[in-house]
Amino acid sequence: MMSLFLSLWIKLFFVLTPFFALAMFLSLTEGYDERRRRKIALTVSAVVAATCLLLFFAGRQMFSLFGITLDSFRIGAGVLLMLSGIGLVHGKPAISSAAADGDVTVVPLAIPIIVGPATTGTLLVMGAEMTTVPEKVTGCLALLAAVACIATVLLAGTLIQRCLGIKGISILSKLTGLILTALAAQMIMTGIQGFLGILP
Repeated sequence: MMSLFLSLWIKLFFVLTPFFALAMFLSLTEGYDERRRRKIALTVSAVVAATCLLLFFAGRQMFSLFGITLDSFRIGAGVLLMLSGIGLVHGKPAISSAAADGDVTVVPLAIPIIVGPATTGTLLVMGAEMTTVPEKVTGCLALLAAVACIATVLLAGTLIQRCLGIKGISILSKLTGLILTALAAQMIMTGIQGFLGILP
């Protein structure tokens, strides 16, 4: 179970696009004092954790309700994840900094910057793949650990910006995009193999 936990933790950490989220967090909270930034970071992390857990447990019920097979959703979620990864590699902004006029905590920071369509699809698939109680518990712990890492990144945002600069964060965001495209390719291939009945 430890290997499963570590594998899920690393995958979920990158699926939540931490460095892109950090870049948007710094942009949308520009001019805020550290106390307000910390409060926003903690609130965003709580909303992300609650949303992710809901999606993680809703997978099988949602597939049954709409008559969708897990393999078809693997392919669809994989395509979305691939597009998300490509967007990160090209540095395509998802939300304009003009959105910072109001409260940015839930929208757009938590949703859709951190928990976007690609993340939603990935969580639904991961949750549906795990059928036993130990797997579900391990998945929940890995998910919460990944969200805790996101919270740490956001809380240390100002320090990271001082150390790496905006360009450094942008490079890390692009590397995250490359990892996401690889995860997406694996998800799509698994879905195709399932359709063709050639899963190992």
